[in-house]
This record gives sequence, C-alpha cells and structure tokens, in this order.
Amino acid sequence: MSDTAPYVLFCSCENARVIPPATKEAVQKALAEADLAFETVPDLCDLAARRDPELQRLARITPLRIAACSPRAVKWLFAAAGARLTETACEVLNLRTLPAADAAARLCATTLAPNLPGTPDPINQPDQGKPQPATVAHPPPASWIPWFPVIDYDRCVNCLQCLGFCLFGVYGVDEQGHVRVQQPDHCKTLCPACARVCPEAAILFPKHSAAAINGDPVEGQPSQPETMQVDLHSLLQGDIHGLLRNRGERARTRFAGDRDADQALSERRRCLRQFGGLAADLPPEVLRDLPTPEEIARKSAEAAARVAAARKRPAPPPT
Repeated sequence: MSDTAPYVLFCSCENARVIPPATKEAVQKALAEADLAFETVPDLCDLAARRDPELQRLARITPLRIAACSPRAVKWLFAAAGARLTETACEVLNLRTLPAADAAARLCATTLAPNLPGTPDPINQPDQGKPQPATVAHPPPASWIPWFPVIDYDRCVNCLQCLGFCLFGVYGVDEQGHVRVQQPDHCKTLCPACARVCPEAAILFPKHSAAAINGDPVEGQPSQPETMQVDLHSLLQGDIHGLLRNRGERARTRFAGDRDADQALSERRRCLRQFGGLAADLPPEVLRDLPTPEEIARKSAEAAARVAAARKRPAPPPT
C-alpha cells in the first residue's frame, strides 16, 4: 500500500458505451471537485492499437490509479503498446462493474491497492527488447473503431491457433516465434470469434460484453495446447466460415423479397445458433463481409501455411 496520493488516469471510452452513464458522471464529478492530479484519455484501446508513446509515459508514473475497465484488459492494453505498468504501484478501477458511489470514493482514496493480475513475464514484457504485440503498418483512419484482440501473455501458451484461425491477417509471429497482434486494424469490428477458439482464454476484446472475453478474471490455469487441436483442424478447413457464409447467402436470397432486413437478420441468427457460442454473437456486418467459399479456402490455406512456418522456427533461447 502507498501513502502517496496516486496520479489518476481516466479512460472515458468514447468509442463504446461500456461504462454505465451514472458511473461515468460520478467519476467526472469527483475528478472535477477533488484535489487530484489526473488526466483523461478518450480511449485506451485506440492508444494501444496505435502504439501511442503516451502510454509509455503514463506507465512510468507511480503510484498510478487507472479508472477504465478490467485490470487484466488494462495491463495487456499497455503491454500491446510496449508499455509495462509497475505491478506494485498500479491500481485499476473497473468502471464497468463498480457502483457509481464506490467508483467515485475509490478514485479519491489516498491509499493505493495494487491489483494488476499475474506476474511479470520475462518473455513477453516490453523491457526485453523484443517486438511487441500491436503494430500498425498504416495508421487506421480517424473513423476506425478500435476493436481488436489483445493477448494475455500470462495465459498464452503460443499454440498459434489464433494465427491459423484468423482469415484477416490480424495475427503474426515475431522473430522468436511468439504470436503477436500485428495488424489490429484488420480485425472485423464486434467479431470475437478468435477469442472463442482460444483454448486458454488468452485473447481479450476489452469492449466486448461477455465477462471472460472483455478481460474479467478467468478460472483455472492454461492447459495443454493440444486440447483443442481436433476442433481447430475442422475450423481451419473453412467449415465454420463456409457454413456462416452459406447461411448468410441463403438468408439474403430467401428473405430479400418478402421480409425486411431486421427479419432476415433475425432468421440468420436463429440458424447460426446451432454452431454454439462461436457464431451466436457475430454481428450482421461480419456476416455480410464474409468472403466467398473460394476466398475462404484460399485464406484458410494461407493461415495454415503461416502456422506451419512459425512452428518450424527454432525455439526461443532461454531467458
């Protein structure tokens, strides 16, 4: 615990409405009235995806209290920008779950209660001089909604299943063979499918509504990477993508003439329920953007080739 008044960082999450309005209002009022050193950022996800150096500056401040979302999501958003938060001098307030009064009171507390999850990882932490998770080859447009996966390296076992599953080139590997989110702006907005196929619950989407996917604590330790290999092999053949595409095409054809778009989408979602949690919450935009079966087959083959090439890399040297 620290007796030094912590510096406060408030993420207003302007690109998503994940903070209850009453909580956001209470926090803003507390910041305006209290004698606190603080600053507000529009969206931590956006800063992380763009690898904004501001996150590295903020990570060096101690003690630091961050009012945002879950501690796990905040930890790895900073890491995605090459910024390492100090585990012993950082407290994260989850404004998604804290009652408004509690959030405002905790914000003004003089004592710090560090709560970053996990332990320092010598392989994946930024101070090891290795390539970091989020890199953007070309700056996203200003209108881009910062929806992209964040990897929890406390849980990731580098099984590369996300690299093989994603058809949009979001994932890659660094020179040591570690999986990274290399093109976050290639991710399909509101699609959490790769998080659902991760056997270790190591892929986060901080703006997602589901607790495990948005960074809330996960029960249990990482298992063996082979535990989902059989299921993933089926997915890599394009089965799930192809079925989704075919369902979408049939729905468009079937309902184009006699039902409105809302009814068509409702029917499409009903058809998708047979695929379970993986497909149940895919948004309409993702269904409409699925490529043709031929393109799916090509992209699946390319993804499988990336996995094979990554697995041929020599094992990383011990640290």
